[in-house]
Amino acid sequence: MRMSPDLSHHQARQEKFFSLIQDAGLSAFAINAGNNLEYMTGLRFDLMERPVVAFFAPEMPVTLVLPEFETGRAKACDFPVRLFAYGEDPSKWDAAFAAAVESLGGLRGSVGVEARALRVLELRYLEGAAPAASFDTHDELLSALRMTKDAAEIEKMQHAVDIAQQALLAFLPAVNVGVTESELAAELTLQLLRAGSGPGVAFPPIVASGLNSANPHATPTGRRLQEGDLLVVDWGAAYQGYISDLTRTFILGKMDADFARIAGIVRQANLAGCQAAAPGARAGDVDVAARAVITQAGYGEYFLTRTGHGIGMDVHEDPYMFAQNETKLMPGMTFTVEPGIYIAGRGGVRIEDNVVVTETGCRVLSSLERDLLVVG
Repeated sequence: MRMSPDLSHHQARQEKFFSLIQDAGLSAFAINAGNNLEYMTGLRFDLMERPVVAFFAPEMPVTLVLPEFETGRAKACDFPVRLFAYGEDPSKWDAAFAAAVESLGGLRGSVGVEARALRVLELRYLEGAAPAASFDTHDELLSALRMTKDAAEIEKMQHAVDIAQQALLAFLPAVNVGVTESELAAELTLQLLRAGSGPGVAFPPIVASGLNSANPHATPTGRRLQEGDLLVVDWGAAYQGYISDLTRTFILGKMDADFARIAGIVRQANLAGCQAAAPGARAGDVDVAARAVITQAGYGEYFLTRTGHGIGMDVHEDPYMFAQNETKLMPGMTFTVEPGIYIAGRGGVRIEDNVVVTETGCRVLSSLERDLLVVG
C-alpha cells in the first residue's frame, strides 16, 4: 500500500491496519487499553475498572470510548479521532458504547478483537452495543504489524539493552555469599532505575541460585547464596515503551569444571541459534539449530523450554522460536535467543540475547560476556 507523505506516524500504521481489516473480511476491530492501542495511537491507558476501547473501521475516524477525565490527551492525537466519554456512574457507561457503535453505522458482521487482551468487562459492553455483530479473535492482524520493527523501534530496543547491561555491571558487586535472592532482585531493580529504565522496568527480575536455578521461571526467594552456587539472572529494562530481556549465568566463589562444560554447551547453542536467524529462515529453524547443539552434547532432555520469543513493546510477542513454527523471518523482526540446560537437583544455565534480523543475517543487540563467570 502506498502511503501519503502527509500521513502522521500513527495514521500510517492505521492505514496498514485498515487494509488488513478489509482483507480479513472484518467490519471493524476493537482494541482495549494496552500496548496494541498505544502502538496504533500513541495513547497509553492501563487496564483498570474503567473500560477504554478504540474502534478501527476503514473509511472512519478512530472512535474511542474513554473516561471523561482522559479526553484532554486524546484530543491531542495527530490523527482524526471521535471521542465518546463517560462519567463516574457505571450505569451510564453502556450509553457511551452505544453512541460510539451508532456513529460507526451500527457494526454488523465480524468485528476483530484480541484473544489475549480483551476482558469480559469490555466484551459485555461491546455485545450490548452491537448485538448484530460477532466478536472474533484476530490477534494475528496486530502481530503482522508489530512483528517487523522500524529503525526507530530498534533504536529504542538497543537503548533498553544498553540500560540493562549497565545496570547488571553495577549490580554484580552486590553478589556475595549470604545475600538472598530477593535482596539481589531488589538491588538489580534499583540499578535498572538508576541506569535509566522506565519506572515499571520490563518485568520483575529472576534471580535464582543453587537448585533454584534449574527452574526456568523461578521467583526470587529468601534463599541465601552459598559457595559454589550457580546463579541465573534474567532481567530487562524499559525505554520509551520498548523493552529488553537478557539472561546471564554466574558461579559463586569458585569454578566447577562440570558446570563450566555445561555453560560452554549452552553458549554454543546460543551462537547456533543466532547464526540460524536470517531472512527467509523459519522461526522454527532458530530452535532446531540451538536444540541440536544441546542434544548432541547429551543434554537434550534438560532443555525444557523453546529457544526464544519475540520482543518489543511486550516481553513476549510474536514470533515464537519453537521447532514447528513456520513463520518466515524478515528484516526488522526482533526476538530472544535463550537456550538453557536445567538439571533438577543440580542447577541450571541459561544464556539469553536479544537479536534483530537484518538483510543478510542478524544483529545481536546485547554484548555482555557469555562465559560462566565467577562472582562473589
